[in-house]
Amino acid sequence: MKTEFDVRSYPKNRICPKTKALLLSTIFVIAFQLKVLAQEQAVITVNDTILPVNLDEVIVIANYKNALEHRAQNKPLSTLDEYLESSKKLNMIKRGAYAWEPVLNDMSSERLTVSIDGMRIFGACTDKMDPITSYVDVSNLNDIHVASGQQGAAHGATIGGSIDLRLEKSNFKPTGWVGAFETGFESNNAARIIGGELNYSDDNFYIDSDVIFRKADNYVAGGGEEVNYSQFEKYNLSTNAGLKIDNDKKLLASFIFDEARDVGYPALPMDVSLARAFIGSVSYIQPKFIGALTDWNSKVYANSITHIMDDSKRPDVPIRMDMPGWSDTYGYYSQAKLKLEKHAFLFKIDGFYNRSLAEMTMYPNDPNENEMFMLTWPDVRTLNSGLYAEDIYDLNEGTLKISSRITVQGFTIADEFGLNSLRIFYPTMPQRQTRFLKSFSSLYATKMAKADVKLGLSYGDRAPSVSEGFGFYLFNSFDNHDYIGDPNLENEKSLEGNVSFLFPFKNFKLNLEGNYFHTMDYIIGEVSPDLSVMTIGADGVKIYKNLEYANLYNVSLDGTYQITPGFSWNGFISYHRGKDQHNNNLPFISPFAYRSSVQYVKGSFSGNIAMNGAAEQVNFNPSYGEDRTKAYTIFSVSLGKTLSISDNSLYLKTGVENIFDTNYSTYADWKNIPRMGRNIFLTCSYTIN
Repeated sequence: MKTEFDVRSYPKNRICPKTKALLLSTIFVIAFQLKVLAQEQAVITVNDTILPVNLDEVIVIANYKNALEHRAQNKPLSTLDEYLESSKKLNMIKRGAYAWEPVLNDMSSERLTVSIDGMRIFGACTDKMDPITSYVDVSNLNDIHVASGQQGAAHGATIGGSIDLRLEKSNFKPTGWVGAFETGFESNNAARIIGGELNYSDDNFYIDSDVIFRKADNYVAGGGEEVNYSQFEKYNLSTNAGLKIDNDKKLLASFIFDEARDVGYPALPMDVSLARAFIGSVSYIQPKFIGALTDWNSKVYANSITHIMDDSKRPDVPIRMDMPGWSDTYGYYSQAKLKLEKHAFLFKIDGFYNRSLAEMTMYPNDPNENEMFMLTWPDVRTLNSGLYAEDIYDLNEGTLKISSRITVQGFTIADEFGLNSLRIFYPTMPQRQTRFLKSFSSLYATKMAKADVKLGLSYGDRAPSVSEGFGFYLFNSFDNHDYIGDPNLENEKSLEGNVSFLFPFKNFKLNLEGNYFHTMDYIIGEVSPDLSVMTIGADGVKIYKNLEYANLYNVSLDGTYQITPGFSWNGFISYHRGKDQHNNNLPFISPFAYRSSVQYVKGSFSGNIAMNGAAEQVNFNPSYGEDRTKAYTIFSVSLGKTLSISDNSLYLKTGVENIFDTNYSTYADWKNIPRMGRNIFLTCSYTIN
């Protein structure tokens, strides 16, 4: 017997209260600015003082202050999506030309912790059209830290790892006033980029402020195919300020305003008329804390996100719809360090409160019929409190890092109409529930036969996301199914093993990494044949369920070679597999992929030739909308030059992406939307010291 949901009419004047003022932020100066943006080759970094034991990747975004890093970059003024995709550890799910969703260890947003300078932020779109990375710009950032698996547990409960987008700060350097102006153009989609920067810093005070504007038309795929609804327009303004109070005690404040309008999503049935974020924080830093505790760092923050999608610009849709969503988050963290003989401890407490609400209104073609309304996120309130601790222990012959996290997370359905809608399927579901989350990680680093070796074993779990637990008829255009959440889902649990071998030679480095995830109670959608669809044309309804288990494997090999003082080479290959308990392929698992580049930097001149590609995707699963994607190889080239003008500098860079105008799509391109064809870019930046 089929269960049908009779959509009720609902008052259209229902207003979602939004917090428009973020009292936690102090804006000292707002001035035009732009950072000359660049990304260094992703590197393994050291975050402790004993031995490099973290399996982190740091994507360096160099500003105008570091000329060498700037010259070495392939494409200044890249979008943040492009910067992230150039990482060795990240892939991106692409639904258009803007707002790509990060994937780490073949796991997307539900299984990752994504933060901005340690702040938890959650998107307001039920269709994942606004990942957290879409609410900042590279002009705001200094670097991006990518931590695999439970190495990312310091930022929250996670399975796949963490991505922390770290803001650029002058940090009390006695540089005085520094400004910059920058503009760029791209031929393929007529992208226009313009912005500016004005910073002041001395020994006791600093303020950094920047603004950037991006606008692009539809892009053209390889072979001349125009990709409709791929335009976007984006504004971003950021301010960071710091004040030394006494004995190096510091008070810091940050504020980001980000807004995107008229954003097209060619792979989806709807577009975005508005995506807006207010992000603010106040931090206090004290070198000496209590007793032997040092480096006390505390932050309070708030952010408010509004996301409105509709199909008003799409012709011939069977029924008009709009889907606004809101997400408000308030949070804090406080951490301190303790050095005790051979131990280096870190203690951290954190927490956040989030409110997620999303609606859908359908407008019948018959004016005599009532509008149809539902809550796709039924005003879900999430309260999260956690405790994290780690110890890095010097064992003389190596280093052992042990960490653990305990989290209590509560959910409340605040809207009675939304609660009653879910009770159609789950009559006994409670209005509130509490979940306990935990993680443990161990990582041993040592030298073995002239190689730096790391061995890790960890356990972690996560709670279902708002969509997985409480989503109500969320349409997934990839597999063409409506999705319904299940509040009775078990927490997802994962055992992880990882290994890394770094072989350093005189002019050559080779790094081999591998990890394995055995995830129990794996959450994924399964068809429910007894339910009727809500979306016209949908193939069926899926409900989020727990599989008994799923396995993921990731192996990568990375090499760098300094050919001459000016010439260097970098190469990278990776292999991935994902299987469920029935030996079926998991969705969105990368095929064999590779990249290689040669870079030349001498004096004020730089050049780069790069190749990247992937093998044919043969390990796909049609049940989730996947199909076979063809192999491809893409070539790009760039040239840059710095000119000195008095005490100032002018930087010019040009390049060609997808030189041979190849028509291709990757495994992660939603509905096989083709990527951009040949694209010529030009950037120009002028720095005033």
